[in-house]
Amino acid sequence: MNFIKTEIEGVIIVEPRVFADDRGYFFESYNEAEFVKNGITNKFVQDNQSKSSYGVIRGLHCQLGEHAQAKLVRVLQGTVLDVAVDIREGSPTFGKHVAVELSAENNRQLFMPRGFLHGFSVLSETAIFAYKCDNLYNKDSEFGVRFDDPTVGVDWRIPADKAVISEKDKMAKGFDDVVGYRG
Repeated sequence: MNFIKTEIEGVIIVEPRVFADDRGYFFESYNEAEFVKNGITNKFVQDNQSKSSYGVIRGLHCQLGEHAQAKLVRVLQGTVLDVAVDIREGSPTFGKHVAVELSAENNRQLFMPRGFLHGFSVLSETAIFAYKCDNLYNKDSEFGVRFDDPTVGVDWRIPADKAVISEKDKMAKGFDDVVGYRG
């Protein structure tokens, strides 16, 4: 596996080695020893999966406090633009984001430690999105920031008239309401 550091400390793109032949392909999507060797020591305890259609924007979400989650995300079908926004208190990149195209074709994964808002937009007709979390979901610790908050400034690569957003995400707070994750 190739572990590529991004401009935000702790956010890492993971590229597996794909072994392809006339039957198809094989790759390791997770190997604890390789992840630990590259500084990712999180123990994953929950896997989630979603299916969405073109134009869906999910985010920006996180869990706060003791229920915060590190995530390892990937796409099983289709293409998404995946976004991680740093909300770690005192971080030199507080409020900055990383956006990475993940697809079933490029097999890339994105790891984000605790202290990040997360979201994605679906760029293909449909997408199946999977993610591993290092902490169990807790509804009471949910937090969200509006996907279109100008302070964060994410270009979701979806025209406004094609964006599909949940009512919950439309009602999310602005970035100015972020206090910062205190890991």
